[in-house]
Amino acid sequence: MQKRSKDNRPPLNKDAVRRSVASSTAIETGESSFKIEARLKSGERRFPDLTLAN
Repeated sequence: MQKRSKDNRPPLNKDAVRRSVASSTAIETGESSFKIEARLKSGERRFPDLTLAN
């Protein structure tokens, strides 16, 4: 198996990140990854007043 250098990595896209987050969350919660991915795609925020720290 060849290791890729950091310069040869393909760029990440939002769909790949969304799928990864949905599948890992599904493993932890037991919920369907399709449902979680759909919720992430909808853009509806559960806590709209909260923001990420800088």
